[in-house]
Amino acid sequence: MKYKIVFTRRAAKDISNLDPEVKDRIKEALIKYSEDPLSYARKMVDPSLGTYRFRIGDYRIIFDIAGEEIVILRVGHRGEIYRR
Repeated sequence: MKYKIVFTRRAAKDISNLDPEVKDRIKEALIKYSEDPLSYARKMVDPSLGTYRFRIGDYRIIFDIAGEEIVILRVGHRGEIYRR
């Protein structure tokens, strides 16, 4: 089963601020991860930001799974993404 990827407004804004090479790397990884997201994901220690995270190099994607959708909540550099 392939999950549909949905971006929140905040996640879309996060992605728009990234370099083109980073955007491409994230896009390719998300396409791959949408096949079986839980085998690539880690559960978040602090679920107030989201339930799961993907690691793509130095970038993190925080997301939830709702039915057949991966809802991307935040995208950012590992040093900044967990700050409120």
